[in-house]
Amino acid sequence: MLQSKKSQLTGRQKAAIFLVSLGSEVSSEIFKHLREDEIEQLTFEIARLDRIEPEDRDKVLQEFQEMMMAQEFIQNGGIDYARDVLERALGTQKAIDIVNRLTSSLQVRPFDFIRRTDPSHLLNFIQGEHPQTIALILAYLDSQKAALILSGLPHQIQADVAKRIAQMDRTSPDVLREVERVLERKLSTLASEDFTSAGGIDAIVEVLNNVDRGTEKIIIEALEEEDPELAEEIKKRMFVFEDIVLLDDRSIQKVLREVDTQDLAKALKGVDADVQEKIYRNMSKRASALLREDMDFMGPIRLRDVEESQQKIVNIIRKLEESGDIIVARAGEEELVV
Repeated sequence: MLQSKKSQLTGRQKAAIFLVSLGSEVSSEIFKHLREDEIEQLTFEIARLDRIEPEDRDKVLQEFQEMMMAQEFIQNGGIDYARDVLERALGTQKAIDIVNRLTSSLQVRPFDFIRRTDPSHLLNFIQGEHPQTIALILAYLDSQKAALILSGLPHQIQADVAKRIAQMDRTSPDVLREVERVLERKLSTLASEDFTSAGGIDAIVEVLNNVDRGTEKIIIEALEEEDPELAEEIKKRMFVFEDIVLLDDRSIQKVLREVDTQDLAKALKGVDADVQEKIYRNMSKRASALLREDMDFMGPIRLRDVEESQQKIVNIIRKLEESGDIIVARAGEEELVV
């Protein structure tokens, strides 16, 4: 039987008590997000539990609530803000203890203040900076925000910034601090002096996967002129609308169930016949005929509208791939055999 003093409980014991308190259904959902070794360790601790004292359970649940509250404050306003709010609510010493427990395992990523900034304001703030500085900042942003900013940059520097992100590997803390100083912002001290990884091919692919097709084409075409090998490597890892022909029939049928008919009609207006035929073959004869009629009735439409509809469908494909509902074959990957 566990003793009731919280200080005598290990982190794994607290986690075990917490999971048991939540019940098997919720705990099983949490297990889905853990590694196998973590599941084994927690299962062992749960099995060792004899009887959970109400006092231990209440203390563990209270600690969890405090940690989640502190983490939310840190995400919304930073460490100093979290400490200030917690001091007002829980007292100085307890606030310090909670924040210290979080920050001991939390590595504060560079440009934390920028991630809370509206993309339109951030675009105005950084577009006058050197392309390398912009690339460094975008590499540390989430891909959707980085995509919005990349799309808003002048066309003549978009490809340059994209190339710099792709070729970026590791940046020393000294360089990061210097960039932050130049931007006249104060950032919490890096939790570790280890070099931090950002950028690379995967980073720019994720960004380009979130920009509009027009911006994507401009960047890829410019990279093809300047660095064909880099452009080819990026394209191998990207999925564009025309790549729908790489999907098997069952996957295409799953995608079509999620797609708006009007978007599909617009998307097919600007593609080769083989892409259109691939779609038609995976529809009923009646649905295929109605789709062709919609396309004919629609007449000429703006390229921007075509690209927007294509992007919507590509986003659906990526979503289905992430959820495991479909498998997308990419250039350079070995064929999957099951």
